[in-house]
Amino acid sequence: MSEASKQAPQAPAITQLQGIRRGIEKESLRALPGGMLALTPHPLQLGSALTHDKITTDFSESQLELITGVHASADACLAELQEIHQAVYQVLQTEGEERLWVSSMPCGLPTDETIPLGRYGSSNVGRSKSIYRMGLGQRYGRRMQTISGIHYNWSLPEVSTEQYFGLIRNFRRHSFLLLYLFGASPALCSTFVAGRQHELQALGSHTFHMPYGTSLRMGRLGYQSDAQSSLCVSYNCLERYAASLQDALTRPYPAYEAIGVRNPGGDYNQLSPTLLQIENEFYGTIRPKRVIRQGERPLHALRERGVEYVEVRCMDLDPFEPLGINAQTMRFLDVFLLHCLTQASAPDTPEEIAALGANQHRTAARGREPGLRLQRGGAEVDLREWGAEIVEQCAPLAAQLDALQGGSEHAEALAMARARLADAALTPSARVLAAMKQDFGDSHVAFIRAQSEQTRQRLLALPWSEAQTDRYVRMAAESIAAQRRIEAADTVDFETYRQQYLAAQSLVV
Repeated sequence: MSEASKQAPQAPAITQLQGIRRGIEKESLRALPGGMLALTPHPLQLGSALTHDKITTDFSESQLELITGVHASADACLAELQEIHQAVYQVLQTEGEERLWVSSMPCGLPTDETIPLGRYGSSNVGRSKSIYRMGLGQRYGRRMQTISGIHYNWSLPEVSTEQYFGLIRNFRRHSFLLLYLFGASPALCSTFVAGRQHELQALGSHTFHMPYGTSLRMGRLGYQSDAQSSLCVSYNCLERYAASLQDALTRPYPAYEAIGVRNPGGDYNQLSPTLLQIENEFYGTIRPKRVIRQGERPLHALRERGVEYVEVRCMDLDPFEPLGINAQTMRFLDVFLLHCLTQASAPDTPEEIAALGANQHRTAARGREPGLRLQRGGAEVDLREWGAEIVEQCAPLAAQLDALQGGSEHAEALAMARARLADAALTPSARVLAAMKQDFGDSHVAFIRAQSEQTRQRLLALPWSEAQTDRYVRMAAESIAAQRRIEAADTVDFETYRQQYLAAQSLVV
């Protein structure tokens, strides 16, 4: 990397700042009124999970994923997210009493093998999505995959691939601050850890927690993998990143070879015995992304056309917010991402990558602990002091955005962050534990069940027009027709499709 590339990029011009775009992907389990996982199929009235633009499923048939378009403002993005929620609830209301679980950590879960995998029809691409999920269950257990979160997709015009990678390196250095400020999963239902070793402490009825935890979702019990911990993925440039991923996508991993691609009866256990089945299996707090063409591998798209946007993956669902996130949080993310982009970004090293992983686990499990220290440049620093430094460095960018928009919302977002750094009791994770203790006998399920029902009633009470109903009915019908067209267009058997899709040459330009 050249010396010039280590320097901070120039501050964004006004025209650039006007071009910030964001979108949200929000996962939520469907739960029964009593707090257990709903085992019903994805409602047909919602359309095809394979082809619907707005409403699909994530790992499980019981796990909805709601997807907004790309928006020029946080308010417009949230308005669409609210409408999609309303459309879902109109359907759930007609079919029974299911509701969306408003916590990142799951509701009461059945035995692992009973958790239903997402189903996407009989096409080759649909079958591959289900078999990929079968593989995830084989590798990590299905319970881990029922964790839900919010992905925040963000872009700025005239930003190069190299600059996006600089942003990603800084984001990984500073993402502990997001876990502290917005982590909202300090506790979980005992069914999630049944039969597993863990360091959590018992609390109330069927509940475990970490007293100073912020985001168990991002900790050792969350989206973590011993196999993936052997990966030391560098974000110094697209070439290094792509080479690391390609190795993981093409190198057989002994434990997964032992599982086998197919069982003796011929059914598929997984897509591939490699360390990663496909690119999406690689866990991380942030990803470089590019919209892909039909049948294209994500890594090929990145290599051919560069980074188009970043996907922030470390945000918990906020159970106090009907949509899981609010505009103030989004404005903080906008400023934070601009800060990561505009600060000098030194190359990462294997030693720093290991330290960042340790910082993430420490913050997830103990982030509100008084005096907690994190690793920075070979020394240890106080988490809150480091966080306060970052927030102050964000202030000029917040002022720029506020001047552009004629308000003070971004400054207010930073004030919120300062308040939470000064008083940990104001953080969502602390508020979750306080609410559980005050009114729900320290029961995680009882608290989230009540919040989920309150959210359900609130969303159902909002105005909803016949025109909106008609539009979502039409979208559902169109998605089902699109799925049928895909199924009718297949020309090769699934095994041929699988081998062609996973071929190493599909990853390179």
